[in-house]
Amino acid sequence: MKLEDKIELHFRIDINQKKALNTLGIKTLRDLLYHFPTRYSDISEVRNINTLTDGENVTILGKLTDLKTKKGFKSKIPMGEARLSDLTGSINIIWFHQPYLAKMLKEGSTVRVTGKVTESKTYGLTLTNPEINKEDILPIDIHDSLFNNKEAEVQFGFPIYSESRGITSKWFYHAIQKILKDDCVKNITDYIPVEILNTYKLPALHTALFWVHMPQKKEHAEIARKRFAFEEVFFIQLARQQERKKYEENFSYKLKIPHKDIGDFVSRFPFTPTKAQNDAINTILEDFVKDKPMSRLIEGDVGSGKTFVAATVAYAVIKNRPLKENGESQNFGNLQVAYMAPTEVLATQLFENFIKYFEHTGISIALMTSSGCRKFPSKSARWENGSQIKDWTPIAKNQLLKWIKNGEIPIVIGTHSLISKSVEFKNLGLVIIDEQHRFGTNQRMKLAKKEGHVPHYLSMTATPIPRTLALTIYGDLDLTIIDQMPEGRKQVITEIVSENKRGKAYEEIKKELEAGRQLYVICPKIADGDDDEKIKLDVKSVTTEAKRLKKDIFPNYNIDIMHSKMTKEKKEKVMRDFAEKKIDILVSTSVIEVGVNVPNATMIIIEGAERFGLAQLHQLRGRVIRSNHQSYCYLFADAKSDKTIDRLKALTKAASGFELAELDLQLRGAGLLSGDKQWGITDLGMEAIKNIKMVEAARTEAIKMITTDVDLKSFPLLSKTLSEKNLKLHFE
Repeated sequence: MKLEDKIELHFRIDINQKKALNTLGIKTLRDLLYHFPTRYSDISEVRNINTLTDGENVTILGKLTDLKTKKGFKSKIPMGEARLSDLTGSINIIWFHQPYLAKMLKEGSTVRVTGKVTESKTYGLTLTNPEINKEDILPIDIHDSLFNNKEAEVQFGFPIYSESRGITSKWFYHAIQKILKDDCVKNITDYIPVEILNTYKLPALHTALFWVHMPQKKEHAEIARKRFAFEEVFFIQLARQQERKKYEENFSYKLKIPHKDIGDFVSRFPFTPTKAQNDAINTILEDFVKDKPMSRLIEGDVGSGKTFVAATVAYAVIKNRPLKENGESQNFGNLQVAYMAPTEVLATQLFENFIKYFEHTGISIALMTSSGCRKFPSKSARWENGSQIKDWTPIAKNQLLKWIKNGEIPIVIGTHSLISKSVEFKNLGLVIIDEQHRFGTNQRMKLAKKEGHVPHYLSMTATPIPRTLALTIYGDLDLTIIDQMPEGRKQVITEIVSENKRGKAYEEIKKELEAGRQLYVICPKIADGDDDEKIKLDVKSVTTEAKRLKKDIFPNYNIDIMHSKMTKEKKEKVMRDFAEKKIDILVSTSVIEVGVNVPNATMIIIEGAERFGLAQLHQLRGRVIRSNHQSYCYLFADAKSDKTIDRLKALTKAASGFELAELDLQLRGAGLLSGDKQWGITDLGMEAIKNIKMVEAARTEAIKMITTDVDLKSFPLLSKTLSEKNLKLHFE
């Protein structure tokens, strides 16, 4: 065997098994070997049948016999029956209303069952409707050791693997056992340097592979998983540090900071910046005077004032000329700023905000989207209600491109249109990316004027991310957190609403609507009958709920909907209409635009709140933290477990998204941050993310290695493995 071999070269697999393996991303023997168990069935938990008593909840391991179906003598209830035996005795099993189970299971198979023991005159000692998971059917070698008094090959427990339709955990067990016995594993070379393994007491690759699939002790499984968890974070860190090092090798503008001009600019704002905002600005200005390009991420809750920070540092760039090494100004002409937003609605909103910030400066600002181009100052623009820009005369894109190329437009705000080949900047000094969780190095380079010259880079997000996760996925960026809200902002009043209190909540909402405020209603799914198996049919949908609210609850108000299946143009029109108060109530899935500023929307209902992660709930709640008006968040939840209730209660008490993100990571577990496996990190890697010491250790080792050897020439196998992993995580 060779680990690069296709699976079908060594295993007979049918078409369904091949499809299942492809679904799991498994094509080679190496892929199969790295399909780690999701858990281990701990044999120490299993009870002997001769020790069972009435009323106990137990787990039993035994052989199934006498499988049959029948109907109750008097009740005529269909049922399945079986006999479960181990070395110490036997017990009856009855499945009421589930006769099919007796047909699905095989006579003589060894299974693990969990249920409550009852004793009656009719059936004797019985397990009624116990759970039997097909994953827990034992491989034959473990079965033999248990029922023939042999020493178990796996003393700790047998591995349980994630499945896909057409392939079973049992198949994985036998296939992986065959690979482990081959020389291709025995002679495998470790790609992690031995010094790192010794420093953190991690097992070598060969040992770790055996221990993760065939643990003799619980400790073996734990240390093997620790090694692979460290490895995943380490490789991500290597890739990120490589990106950063190569980005910093390019020339960027070293600036002279005009502190007096910046002070005058800030003083014109109608509020006093928070300490967190001032600290963020000063940190960025310190980056500007260094001889390498800045790469920084600002995290801040919705409404914490990130746009103000962006405007201030943009002004600092425009008012400066770059310095030579001797401190003299270089004659490059005025620098430019590109500010990219994910949607046209948000880009237009930023454009309008920047006009207010810069109208006294004489600095020209342009808006470029796929729908058209605008420029300020412009004689055709007028203000309406002091906030909206109307009656703009469109600018020809070719004309705007000429102005950008010759440097006449210092600030250009837009969507992804900014990275098209036709857009050329004369002297691009700063790129700001708003609400993009990740903007790749290659895309950054597209915004640069020429090879060897890159702009300073500032990314901003309102997504609350645990520190360990931020240090991992944003390993190539310095991290700044704005953890204060502007003075005067009132904390959102958050209430958990049970079904019997809906009416009272609606009455409170009507009072706010009568006062001219607006409402968001968030539903977990788009329409009844969606094919998403994760969402039950009783969950409220956007289309049905909008009709119900219009008919029964809010008949006198304009209601519209938004969801992911609508076209981009339709979604942006709806958001624009909502911002202009043509819509009173917007019923939507969780796709409501991040960062869109609708100060008049002071209320949000979140249906099925128990289905969302804490971080996502907080971000949805952030839609109504946009003014000094009191805002309200109603969590309509069907929360039955204490754990779910405690999780939602945490949201009612906590104001910080970062605090909630950390709690969410611990409560919801691996891969469920913000309600979905959205980061492209495996469950094992997400477990590592919970461990700050492991993340910092992996980061430290990666930085140390890349600082002295950016291309890893001294570690060819490590470099080859890193390249093969082709780490492209999901950040959008």
